[in-house]
Amino acid sequence: MLVSDFDFHLPEELIAQQPPEDRAGARMLRLDRATGAWQDGWFREFPDLLREGDLLVLNDSRVIPARLFAHRAGLHTQAGHQTSGRIQVLLTEQVSEWEWRVLARPGRKVLTGERLTFGENELQAEVTAHGEFGERTLRFEPTPDFFAILDRLGHMPLPPYIHRQDRAQDRERYQTVYARERGSVAAPTAGLHFTPEILERLRGRGVEVAYVTLHVGLGTFQPVRVETVEEIHLHAERYTLSEATAAAINAARRDGRRVIAAGTTTVRTLEHCAATMESGELAAHSGVTSIFISPGYKFRIVGGLLTNFHLPQSTLLMLVSAFGGREHVMAAYGHAVEAGYRFFSYGDCMFVS
Repeated sequence: MLVSDFDFHLPEELIAQQPPEDRAGARMLRLDRATGAWQDGWFREFPDLLREGDLLVLNDSRVIPARLFAHRAGLHTQAGHQTSGRIQVLLTEQVSEWEWRVLARPGRKVLTGERLTFGENELQAEVTAHGEFGERTLRFEPTPDFFAILDRLGHMPLPPYIHRQDRAQDRERYQTVYARERGSVAAPTAGLHFTPEILERLRGRGVEVAYVTLHVGLGTFQPVRVETVEEIHLHAERYTLSEATAAAINAARRDGRRVIAAGTTTVRTLEHCAATMESGELAAHSGVTSIFISPGYKFRIVGGLLTNFHLPQSTLLMLVSAFGGREHVMAAYGHAVEAGYRFFSYGDCMFVS
């Protein structure tokens, strides 16, 4: 299957640049994955579409202010030249207490062995390894409260298709209302629509709510650079399945109740965990996943999906197409473009069931 099979024309003006005034005020396109029929609606109707006994699973990962600006402390090259300058650094994954994988821009100027300083020498780091496309590994000097400094110096890591600098409101709005576990460098965006009132309505209808954690990392920012779907390999991301959530999913599956995933990160976590089941039961654990879901995949846990609209030719669109059927999903996307739905992180959503 070709990556180009998931291409579509998206006018630039449909890419949402700002969060909606009301979190729950987004439009929502409903898609019946059995028939391909769609219906326009609003996210506020979402609680009414779920059934008593449904289990809704949310990703409670919290976005960190992962975009930093560094000054190069200088490095004498073999030619005797000393480097210097300003570098943009995006933390993408914590690999040990003081070591992080990052994207550096401009990456070609950041050399292994070089030292970077952040703020007024509040953080210092050495470049210990480098990879392709600006990927680097930094080892930070130990500091009493790294994340407090990060909160002060860092910027919210808005995606590159949002063509503006982050603002104070993004600290709240590029974050779900239930975010708890610190570690993501991109928001699980389907969750941005939920409010405490919506969650209360869901529980009032007898819908059970549970949480997983998947820390969104580098894969979100990396474009697909191959021609066929079979060649795609995703970066690993850390996840946790709690004892309470494992028990809730096991009970729902035994009872024949639907498990509804809010967001592709939740889908990937649940379906990865399905492969770990012994005797058909989930057990609490933490780990890493690089699961890639594309058409032909057989879902074992997820029975409904709330998701935002994704980039053309993206792995997230492939996942949604695996769940809803490629032809059905691509036709629904064509309607969404024609109807003026807002796309990507701060945009509208669709419910596939």
